[in-house]
Amino acid sequence: MLSVPLWVIFFALLTVVSILTRSYLPIDETRYVSVAWDMWLHGSFLVPRLNGNLYSDKPPLLFWLFQLGWAVFGVNDTWPRIVPPIFGATSLSMTATIARKLWPDRTAIADLAPLIAISSLLWMIFMSATMFDMLIVFFTLLGVIGIIHSWRSSGLKGWFILGAAIGLGILAKGPVILLHTLPPALLAPWWAIEHRPKHWLSWYAGIVLAVIIGIIIALAWAIPAAKIGGEQYSQAIFWGQSAGRVVASFAHNRPLWWYLPLLPVILFPWLLWPALWRSFRSSAKQPSSCAIRFCLAWIVPVFIIFSLISGKQPHYLLPIFPAFALLASQALDRAGEYSSWDPVLPALFIIFVGCILVLHGLFPLSPGLTWALSRVSPYYGIILIASALMQYALYLMKDNLRPALMAALGILFVIVIHLASIGIFSCYDMRNPSLYVARLQSENAAVCYVGKYHGIFNFLGRLQKPLEVIRKDQVRQWAIDHPGGYVIDGEERLDVEPGLWPEYQCTYGRHILKIWNSNSIVVGQHQMNQEVVPAFLDRMIGGSRTRKIALICKY
Repeated sequence: MLSVPLWVIFFALLTVVSILTRSYLPIDETRYVSVAWDMWLHGSFLVPRLNGNLYSDKPPLLFWLFQLGWAVFGVNDTWPRIVPPIFGATSLSMTATIARKLWPDRTAIADLAPLIAISSLLWMIFMSATMFDMLIVFFTLLGVIGIIHSWRSSGLKGWFILGAAIGLGILAKGPVILLHTLPPALLAPWWAIEHRPKHWLSWYAGIVLAVIIGIIIALAWAIPAAKIGGEQYSQAIFWGQSAGRVVASFAHNRPLWWYLPLLPVILFPWLLWPALWRSFRSSAKQPSSCAIRFCLAWIVPVFIIFSLISGKQPHYLLPIFPAFALLASQALDRAGEYSSWDPVLPALFIIFVGCILVLHGLFPLSPGLTWALSRVSPYYGIILIASALMQYALYLMKDNLRPALMAALGILFVIVIHLASIGIFSCYDMRNPSLYVARLQSENAAVCYVGKYHGIFNFLGRLQKPLEVIRKDQVRQWAIDHPGGYVIDGEERLDVEPGLWPEYQCTYGRHILKIWNSNSIVVGQHQMNQEVVPAFLDRMIGGSRTRKIALICKY
């Protein structure tokens, strides 16, 4: 009978729950899928576009993968949601492969490492996000496999694998792939205490070869794209995606220690589990092996580098999660000692979250929490409390399944939070307003967006034309120039005369997205000079006589 690894079941549950509970979230997910749609719409395969303009913030690999699926299955909402989880699942399988290469005689590590990775909180959140992170994790692992192959075997195959990982990683998210793949390769003299290369010069020559291969792969796209995109686009992809991005990141204000207090949260429930810390302590007393040193050379330099760079985000650390999972699984396999009190702290954290949901349903808490918690049923708090107690009871009964039960605790927590957050996700669902904007465009109405536009409507509404983007101080003149047009107000909160109602409105996070008819904006101004209204009425060529008379009477 075919045995399915437990992490595969968890992966399927998380992916299905994510797809069913939410749509694309603005601004990142809606933007990236709209870039792919704009490329598809205009047949622009080499140069990414957003709302009709060149888009240089990210390389094109993820957008190509979206278009590849659309070419096979037709344009649909589901395929882009599936691409990152596919890379996430493959990354988990590759984590098991690396475990078998590093610890060939300890099969339990290969079984446990993917389970620890997939049940870590940050991994569960971003595995289903329509973003670039799972791609960069995948290519990091591919590069690690290439490094291990070059260490274990002679020849150039491993360096070609590393070069392909670097090149495709650059196409996925830029040169950041070098920060994830090169440290373990460069630190080989420290960790390769066995099977040492005969000549370290040839080892570093292999690293140089891999980097050259990666650059060639990246330039195969960048050079023709630069020719098509022009000088400004060329400067953006050659400078902005490399040195310029690093320089800009130092301008952000994130303290050096910012990642440290986040670790117990992003690695929940594992860093709150005392059994793991005891296993690390026992494992540290044993002589260090090549495998352990390799994982440390993978984690420590990357963590230090990203701590020094002030532009920090939690998901930047995702590519080192597999290394943490490998170290944790080998420690548990070597010296796993379990106590009945071990799951208390993770369970208390879940019970604490559950109590917040229940108490807010009875006694509204801080105003800062009201917006989110008012959209979550307190019954989900009861489910969280019950699930934590149930997991604790199972933990006491199943001695041989305690790491798996700890993983299940994290998985169940995230699934319940996803279900509880459906009301919050609905506030960010842009499908209905996108379809409304698409209908306006189909009626040949002029439509503009006020403020900075991130493409939130283009894909979900399958817009055939870009939206005009204007500033708040340009709204009145635009409305005068486009009688019968429509103005989209996302977060600018336009000043409109009380008593006038927008043509359409819906929730947009904590804001109200409103779509105004330009006629209302012009006539609804508090102060109108006698030159503006006649000019506006003169432009209403398509307006009905009744509408003109009504506007004149109002004026």
